[in-house]
Amino acid sequence: MKIVKAELFMVDLKPKVKRTDAIQSFESQETPIVRLTTESGEVGEGYTYTIGTGGSSIVALLKDHLLPKLIGHDSSMIEEIWNKLLFSTHATSVGAITSLSLAAIDTALWDLKCKRMNQPLYKVAGGAKSKLQLYTTEGGWLHLSTEDLVKDALAVKENGFCGSKIKIGSPNPNRDIQRLEAVRQAVGDDYVIMTDCNQALKLSDAKQRAALLEHIVLSWIEEPFLAHDVEAHKKLCESTTIPVAVGESIYSMQHFKEYLQGNAADIIQVDVARIGGITPWLKVAHMAECFNKIVCPHFLMELHVSLCCAIQNSRWLEYIPQLDTVTLDKVKIENGFAYPSQKPGLGINWDWDVIHKETLVKYTIE
Repeated sequence: MKIVKAELFMVDLKPKVKRTDAIQSFESQETPIVRLTTESGEVGEGYTYTIGTGGSSIVALLKDHLLPKLIGHDSSMIEEIWNKLLFSTHATSVGAITSLSLAAIDTALWDLKCKRMNQPLYKVAGGAKSKLQLYTTEGGWLHLSTEDLVKDALAVKENGFCGSKIKIGSPNPNRDIQRLEAVRQAVGDDYVIMTDCNQALKLSDAKQRAALLEHIVLSWIEEPFLAHDVEAHKKLCESTTIPVAVGESIYSMQHFKEYLQGNAADIIQVDVARIGGITPWLKVAHMAECFNKIVCPHFLMELHVSLCCAIQNSRWLEYIPQLDTVTLDKVKIENGFAYPSQKPGLGINWDWDVIHKETLVKYTIE
């Protein structure tokens, strides 16, 4: 089970649609990929991502510091490896680059574990359910017209999706309200509508908008403030009936603990890459269950579908395809439900011909 070779690649995936929110636009998805080979010839593959910056920093941390520490290590000792690597970077953690780098390694180790057990990830990690309903973000970007928002919501509802997430945070709050009212009127009361502020608001703005939006009956208001501001999220939770969602910009289990203990969030959106891999993701999800909180993770639907089906307290999966251009198989979707792969491992079937052709980085250590 000892690791004898570690390989690193990075591809830059261009979004298929224009993606804009209240603070940024997305032009690339740098995707570092790690392959680990054991002395018996087993291969585990994992990955992480950025939204346009930081890919070279993740590559440097992996190449110069983390991957060399794996050679000769027992690949089945996942907890030991994760904690040793975290401690080895204690001067730079907690931080995005460290967590994203750890995720590439940790997901590869879990891929090895599941393949060794000849079981899919969702069963090895818990096996709580066999499918999960989807909501879409791809039709809710801030630059889209009200007409386009309504058209997309009606289309995905027809395909069985449970809801749509609409970006908000326009300088004029009336624009946000009018857009959301139009969608609600078109789709009816049995359709889920979420909103996402992308950390763009101040507390007074968020309280005002939440009060103006309550009649629309939203399933959540996401990331109203900067992620470090637990107190502002708590005050918003106390002032509105709209559930508050956080998690995509949180990089440590301890930060989630602060939110849960402070009752500063209703929906936990833990991201498997940004939290540092499957090992800490599962801990956060189970911690959220102890506080009677719902888990609806951010992005990475190709991996989160299996993790959500591993836990009891997941509810919806975010539909944003990421890996279609570099994988041979897509996530199975039927009538608005996503199904986890039944294949041993993570269930991500990488197209290595494309990856070798498109890679911006190639590094091997033995």
